[in-house]
Amino acid sequence: MSWETWSFAFSVTVPTLLMMLLGILLRHLRLIDDRFCDTASRVVFNIALPCLLFFSIAGNHEDLQSHLPMMLHAAVGTIGSFLLLELVAPYLVNDPRERGIFVQGGFRGNAAILGVAYASMAFGSEGVSVASFYIVVTVILYNVLSVITLARSLSTGPNGRPSFTSIARGVATNPLIIAILLALPFSLYSIPIPEVLTKTGNYISGIALPLALLCTGASLDFRAMFRSSNVAMLSCVARVIVVPLLLFLGGWLYGFRGAPLGVIFLLAATPTAAASYVMARAMGGNPTLAANIIALTTLTSFFTTALGLLLLRGSGLI
Repeated sequence: MSWETWSFAFSVTVPTLLMMLLGILLRHLRLIDDRFCDTASRVVFNIALPCLLFFSIAGNHEDLQSHLPMMLHAAVGTIGSFLLLELVAPYLVNDPRERGIFVQGGFRGNAAILGVAYASMAFGSEGVSVASFYIVVTVILYNVLSVITLARSLSTGPNGRPSFTSIARGVATNPLIIAILLALPFSLYSIPIPEVLTKTGNYISGIALPLALLCTGASLDFRAMFRSSNVAMLSCVARVIVVPLLLFLGGWLYGFRGAPLGVIFLLAATPTAAASYVMARAMGGNPTLAANIIALTTLTSFFTTALGLLLLRGSGLI
């Protein structure tokens, strides 16, 4: 493979890795702590990242129909991955109460943060725009399907199953979903946004990914990683190898090429979302297992993503 191919692969993954390593260093130097990470994560999730997604979509005046195949692929791929892991979970995980955490860790990627970061570094504004339409589907499905699988495996607990109302409320109040839905009319009807608002939005959007990556790095627990069980290992394999391979093959067979195919792979290859830990803990699951899965997939996904980009770039598919 040429140096240009290697350079492209590492230019996407290495800056992200370095930002997370910086978060680890700042945590070690006690310049940031858990309180900072909690506050900063709320700012990113509730303000900065929704702002980034809003302006990425609102400024893209392409016909929505051109993105429907991508959105359909996101839906089919996410649901298909979920059903596959639900099917194999009873055979791979002995403890019924850990099966939901295994499934969630395997199909729920960190597309909204690391995926957007990868897409931006690889394909610029075009990558963010494509990723935004993909995320509008996956964010909804990730939340709904995660609640379903955790409720199924933890249904023997005292809390029982969550109500449909609580699931619907969680989806309807998700800031990322709200931002994407608000941006769609601006994109569909080419509604102009005042320049002063666009510049302000760009300032706010600019802090989303760096701050999120710093907090992700600072929150990693390597001691928990080395205490990982076989369940965490299996979930990691599903997250960074099986699911990306299936989603990529599906996109390739459908006919995606170039940036759209690259974005599909990058979003599918992301590590398990940090929100999976929060949800598992809130619903009475095993938080240590959830943390182990996040740590393992975060570490291994950089290598699998770089390797995948090398192969895709070298073969001329992206």
